[in-house]
Amino acid sequence: MALDTRTDRRPSFAGLMWRSTVGKKTVMAVSGLIMLLYLVVHMIGNLKIFFGAETFDRYAHWLRVVGEPFMHEEWTLWLVRAVLVAAVVAHAASAYQLSRRDIRARPGRYVHRKARTSYATRTMRWGGIILGLFIVWHVLDLTTGTVHPGGFSPGHPYQNVVDTFSTWYGNVIYVVAMLALGLHVRHGFWSAAQTLGAGSRTRDRFLKSTANALALVLTVGFVSVPVAVMTGVVS
Repeated sequence: MALDTRTDRRPSFAGLMWRSTVGKKTVMAVSGLIMLLYLVVHMIGNLKIFFGAETFDRYAHWLRVVGEPFMHEEWTLWLVRAVLVAAVVAHAASAYQLSRRDIRARPGRYVHRKARTSYATRTMRWGGIILGLFIVWHVLDLTTGTVHPGGFSPGHPYQNVVDTFSTWYGNVIYVVAMLALGLHVRHGFWSAAQTLGAGSRTRDRFLKSTANALALVLTVGFVSVPVAVMTGVVS
């Protein structure tokens, strides 16, 4: 007589959390905050372009050697990239699965749904798609130089930025993506705060103001670079 050697395997806590709606929303919130922190730092770095080519190029070089001699050249940069890729994948996967779960939960559209939701809420999905496509284009343009106009110059990021924003399509792509980013941050920060339990009746106004301020600062900060190139302030 054969013995049943099977053992009951209970799903892990992480597995249970990922399968739950609360778990997926938590993943979205944490990964979104990681990307938001990166965006703030990235924007500050971008603004160094207003101090001239030498300062901007030196900053770009520092990014490649930060952490030396403990970290080898570009190791820290690749570590940051790995964390960002993981955050983007986790954010997108949880957003997609939550969206599918929401669609399955309701057979039809809610009546007057558009009237009850903000413009940012209704455009979160398309905004995410726009930002995902922009990331691909941005990497191919200013990191690998695959689609860079007029020839890519490794080691000369200042000139590469000027080249990109000297084209009408480079400006259009970037500005549209940054407007989508502003809406995404405005709604996403508020949602993350609620998911992580930071929201309350007394803190709601502060959190909404913070979300609006972050969205405005990031949008203006990022858009100021192509505007400066278009107007000749940076050349």
